[in-house]
Amino acid sequence: MVQGPHPAPPRRPATAAPAAEQPARPVADASARPRPVLTEEVTGAKSIVRSLEEAGAEVVFGIPGGAILPTYDPLMDSTRLRHILVRHEQGGGHAATGYAQATGKVGVCMATSGPGATNLVTPIADANMDSIPLVAITGQVGASLIGTDAFQEADIVGITLPITKHNYLVTDPADIPRTIAEAFHIASTGRPGPVLVDIAKSAMQTDTTFTWPQQMDLPGYHPVTKPHGKQIREAARLLATSRRPVLMVGGGVIRSGAAAELRRLVDESGAAVVTTLMARGALPDTHPQHLGMPGMHGTVPAVAALQKADLVVALGARFDDRVTGKLSSFAPNATIVHADIDPAEIGKNRAADVPIVGDLKEVLADLLPELAREQAHHGKPDLEAWWRQIDSWRETFPLGYDEPTDGHLAPQHVISRIGELTGPEAIYAAGVGQHQMWAAQFIRYQRPNAWLNSGGLGTMGFSVPAAMGAKVGQPDRTVWAIDGDGCFQMTNQELATCTINEIPIKVAVINNSSLGMVRQWQTLFYESRYSNTDLHTGHGTVHVPDFVKLADAYGAVGLRCETLGDVDATIKRALEIDDQPVVVDFTVSRDSMVWPMVAAGVPNDDIQYARGISPAWDRED
Repeated sequence: MVQGPHPAPPRRPATAAPAAEQPARPVADASARPRPVLTEEVTGAKSIVRSLEEAGAEVVFGIPGGAILPTYDPLMDSTRLRHILVRHEQGGGHAATGYAQATGKVGVCMATSGPGATNLVTPIADANMDSIPLVAITGQVGASLIGTDAFQEADIVGITLPITKHNYLVTDPADIPRTIAEAFHIASTGRPGPVLVDIAKSAMQTDTTFTWPQQMDLPGYHPVTKPHGKQIREAARLLATSRRPVLMVGGGVIRSGAAAELRRLVDESGAAVVTTLMARGALPDTHPQHLGMPGMHGTVPAVAALQKADLVVALGARFDDRVTGKLSSFAPNATIVHADIDPAEIGKNRAADVPIVGDLKEVLADLLPELAREQAHHGKPDLEAWWRQIDSWRETFPLGYDEPTDGHLAPQHVISRIGELTGPEAIYAAGVGQHQMWAAQFIRYQRPNAWLNSGGLGTMGFSVPAAMGAKVGQPDRTVWAIDGDGCFQMTNQELATCTINEIPIKVAVINNSSLGMVRQWQTLFYESRYSNTDLHTGHGTVHVPDFVKLADAYGAVGLRCETLGDVDATIKRALEIDDQPVVVDFTVSRDSMVWPMVAAGVPNDDIQYARGISPAWDRED
């Protein structure tokens, strides 16, 4: 087995260092600062554009169609909104998500009624699962036609009710400014999420008075951000007296802009830290207390530490099944402190001994001085035995991979070299599958918002449009879409959007001619019966499709890499191209698998380090 390119650093006393810059969670304009009352006689369509401007939107990803068409006319005249014409509404939704993840701002997408709106269902559901602030504006048939099965009518409000934080149907043009102001406020406060605003075409075509609201009136919507002091004190006491503590960091830390506070807590507590798939980069991977990612494809030390912990402090994590494995056997001896801004998450999957509802930035800010007081009272806990055990796991079970025997590239090597040659200031957006897990494992993330992926919904096709949106939001950063050949074929039409709009993303197609993760499961659980997972994209003499030619057809630069000696040179060539998109087709082994692995539904104790190798940590320690 080849050891991963980044062996775990030895644990040593950490020195306090400032965390990487991270955008703070945005605050809706309407409730944040008073401004002169804006009143203007406009059409409803113009009111939509003016409302988006006043809400602070900068970019809209969308496609026009009949029901939304009235809005596209005044949109053409806006000097404050950049509209990017995508090639598919799903691409527009994921681009808005990538923009939001990379910037911390609200992402905005726009579509017409019927199929245009229903094509947004996947990115809306994706944003809902991963707590992304998103506002989707959809056109609807005229108010008098609603409910008549009119041409291109779909009840998008009803369809998206379970997958939005909130949604609206607007038939009165006077309601447009208030509704859009509320949508941005709801999307970006509390637990972030998607909000859909469906607007009847008749409302867009009717004259109205545009007045931007000066205050927000949302009865019943009062997200709790300040944690309860009693719970904070108890969490601090437990953390100061635990002998095997683990901080389980989730995506909520990144959403709340709490990386600096997390770093201080890690340094001052001495606890081991694991970062979930959505939290990669919340703590630098080089931090000596960082054990990596837990869960189904987490590191052995991260999984083992959670199983052996006497205290798990979950910060903005939701005890997802991919992290816990068989829930009843997860961290069986641990006291659970669970801090989250969403009270519905507390106790939903795992009962919390100390429940803390609040914004993670405020939770950690309050926890730090309480921890110092508890440590002054009890003394700092003796964690040497705990760290000896952890360091033994790290030494014995480092991340690694087997070199392929079929003459093709090791995908893990390709992805690790992309990370090493590009560096931590870049943004990496992954699709879903084996390449997603390898990108989470083998790229070192040193700052928040550098890693974008579809974690909860697991959406194939996420990578290219998300990278596009991230590049729009952070044009000075290098942005890689790390994609599989299956994922890439779902949304690669957005390369046309990138070329025409001068959005020079870089796409690494990890091409194993297969639906790789499904094939891995077929190998392990279905006696290698490969039913409908062979994509025939390049392992033979014919490439179908030929991704290099496809890139050229879209106005991008197409490169192919098939040999180990060409990997670095090909990546460097891609990095040199700054004025157009680049697609690199890396021909990798289809037999490479993602390890470690916890099979679905089994206890984390049954983790396999590699095929046929199950680490047996001492369950009596």
